Amino acid sequence: MSDTQIMTLTDRAAERVRTLLSQNDGETLGLRIGITNTGCNGLSYTMDFAEDRKDDDEIVTRSDITLLIDHDAVQYVAGTEMDWLEEGLQSRFTFENPNEKGRCGCGSSFHV
Repeated sequence: MSDTQIMTLTDRAAERVRTLLSQNDGETLGLRIGITNTGCNGLSYTMDFAEDRKDDDEIVTRSDITLLIDHDAVQYVAGTEMDWLEEGLQSRFTFENPNEKGRCGCGSSFHV
C-alpha cells in the first residue's frame, strides 16, 4: 500500500509532529498511529512516540517525518488526512477519514 493511500499530513500537522518529535529525547523513530476500541462509537485514534519498528508496521514518510501505522489500524485509517487544529484555547490533531460512517457527539470516537 502506498503512503498516500494510508495516511497524509497537512502542513500544519507536519509542523506540529516535527515540533513534538524535536522535544522528545532523540530516541524516537517517529509517531505511532493506531486504533483502539473505546468510546461511545467504538473506535478511537491513538498516538504515541515510536521508539522501535514492528515487523508489520506500515511506514508513512513525509520529508523528515515518519509515521508508523499499526498493522491492525491500516484498514481503518486508509485514505485519512491528519491535520492540526487550533481554535481559541483548544488545539488538537484531527482526522478526516473517508472510512468513517459516524462519529460520537463529542468527536472522540467513530465507527466504520
